Amino acid sequence: MKKYRTLVSAAALALMLAACNAEEEVESSEANTEQVSKDDQSVADEATVQKVSYLGNDYDVPAKVDTIIAASLEAMEDAAVLGVKPAGVISNDGKTIPKYLEADLAGATVVGSKKEPNTEAMLSLNPDVILGTSKWDEAQMTNYNKIATTFPYSHISTNWKENLLLFGQLAGKEAEAQKALEDYETTLANTKETIASSDLKDKKVLIIRVRGGLAVYPAGVYLNPSIYEDFGFSVPEELNAIEAQTVITYETLAEWNPDMIFLQYADDENKETPELLKEILDNPIFSSTTAAKTNNVHVNLIDAMAQGGTAWSKINFLKAFNENVLK
Repeated sequence: MKKYRTLVSAAALALMLAACNAEEEVESSEANTEQVSKDDQSVADEATVQKVSYLGNDYDVPAKVDTIIAASLEAMEDAAVLGVKPAGVISNDGKTIPKYLEADLAGATVVGSKKEPNTEAMLSLNPDVILGTSKWDEAQMTNYNKIATTFPYSHISTNWKENLLLFGQLAGKEAEAQKALEDYETTLANTKETIASSDLKDKKVLIIRVRGGLAVYPAGVYLNPSIYEDFGFSVPEELNAIEAQTVITYETLAEWNPDMIFLQYADDENKETPELLKEILDNPIFSSTTAAKTNNVHVNLIDAMAQGGTAWSKINFLKAFNENVLK
């Protein structure tokens, strides 16, 4: 009887061990299945999302970006350079595409004004990304990020290359962006050589934007980097004291007495003074400057609404400078 009990106990123990082993195998199988599932999900996530680095920050965007809203004039100018037509754009009046970009961006939906794009209009386009502006505050960025990943597209002139390369990466136009930069550098090198061997090299050059008056900017703002950093003209000493857009008087301009003036005038920026450009050119003090006396006042070398520190602005300003100044 004792022997029988021992046999039964041994058999029971064997069954228990077999059951435990089977349970462990099931748990192991389930764990493996769960891990495979997580791995598959990770691969799927990687296949649908890409990480994009821009000016020191990382952003998650769809692996394939199909719908872009260019919600800043800087982004719109870059779109024109790359031959990309965004689904949505902004404008000065909130209704129409700026004339100088109209041909390149025709057909895009205007989603509001540059200061405050319309959220509902953006949502209706179901964008993958929004290229906004670094001028927006935190509340605006938070709001637009609820629609789609929003980039604070830089309005600072020194970031123009990074802007173009970002747009190229998102739109699948990396090669076009790189070529645009290389072509600019090639043309610029030839231009600098021509300036250096001409009587222009020591000229005092000033860019004035007409905004109800004669507005000047610091050396690193607007079109100034093209003149002073790219072309190699010396920064007028007077600009060293300028920290932001500053309106100067005719008398001050006469004291500065530049040899060459690039005068940028837009009707949209001078609606209250529609005759101001004529008044400036006819003003006897303005006419007394060396630039005016030697016919070196160039009005709207490129469209006055151009942002200045973008690839579009730089490329077109360089082209116009060669065609109209170095002719």
